Amino acid sequence: MRRPPPAPLADPDVPAGMSLELLQDLHLLTRDGHLNADARRKLKQIRHLVGLLRPALDDVYRQAEDPVIVDCGAGKSYLGFLLSALVVGPAGRGTIHAVESRAELVSAAAARAKRFGHDRLRFIGGAILGAELPERIHALSALHACDTATDDALALGIARGAEVIAVVPCCQAEVARQLARPSDRDHADQALIQQPLHRREMGSHLTNVVRGLCLEACGYKVTVTEVVGWEHALKNELLMARRAFRPERRINETLASLLARWRIEPTLVRSLRAAGLDPCA
Repeated sequence: MRRPPPAPLADPDVPAGMSLELLQDLHLLTRDGHLNADARRKLKQIRHLVGLLRPALDDVYRQAEDPVIVDCGAGKSYLGFLLSALVVGPAGRGTIHAVESRAELVSAAAARAKRFGHDRLRFIGGAILGAELPERIHALSALHACDTATDDALALGIARGAEVIAVVPCCQAEVARQLARPSDRDHADQALIQQPLHRREMGSHLTNVVRGLCLEACGYKVTVTEVVGWEHALKNELLMARRAFRPERRINETLASLLARWRIEPTLVRSLRAAGLDPCA
């Protein structure tokens, strides 16, 4: 009697517990259940991000009976579906609120969640800062929210006192534009941003440094790390913040000095000031 062929080995980049049908519906798996190169990079980054978030989310679940998790700039909600399948669903409590400005993505994601039984995953259309969300937010994430959308996510998380804030920034153009304005900046500093490419890279670096300092000035302990190796993704810097309640000593002075030196005022700084949470005060 001929034996049936062995079942194919599970792909190591497909998280255990994930519905293969859902991943196919998200176009992260092909029809025959394989990962193409682009999907593999994307899924590997999101899977690693979930792994990095899990210890902090475990703490949130120990502290809150019904945790509220907000995913800003959700897009097709890859991260939301993985968090739902691997963290919130198995816990049997808590809710993920995915905020996305594009109505067609919100509609498609809501239909997908209903189809696959992800009843703890909700979708909100519109801008991040105007989204109708529960007043109490326990954890907030933003994966590749473009340019100042990451700042909006950070401002929302800080203002609502989220215990955990995790962002992986995307393109960042605002500070590079501010650096291009005429200024009496020191000649050595000016040399660092004279070329447009260097100005863009410096603007991106300064943006994330300012974000980290703002979080620390507002009482968060911040770590900065890679999500995966740079060979898998260029937009790969993770700012992970956990609420410590006691601001780092003299961080506000350091931040104010940095902003003055480079003649910049990013969106996050302006948003926090407008909310009465001036990180330089």
